[in-house]
Amino acid sequence: MSGFLTTHVLDTGSGVPAAGMQIDLYRLEGVARTHIVGMVTNADGRTNSPILPATDFAVGRYELVFQAGAYFGRAETPSFLDEIPLRFGINDASAHYHVPLLVSPFSYSTYRGS
Repeated sequence: MSGFLTTHVLDTGSGVPAAGMQIDLYRLEGVARTHIVGMVTNADGRTNSPILPATDFAVGRYELVFQAGAYFGRAETPSFLDEIPLRFGINDASAHYHVPLLVSPFSYSTYRGS
């Protein structure tokens, strides 16, 4: 079985899923940063499909960039945060990597989920 990458974004300031947030995925190789895909979260704060599906899943270094400033701006909520870059490594090509983001206009946290 091949692995895949997913995310879930929760707006902890409002207590709701972060619907409509743009997320971009990059592969990192040395100083090179290659854009792989951009997606937007659905009403549940998730993407409609894996961000990195099994067909493209590979060991390596990656970066997810969450467009928090634009998300909060649409709600006319003043935000300290703009882009939130999360860099992480995939070292098991058969595993499911879940990278959730808990975000408010002034802080965020993440972890490797399941």
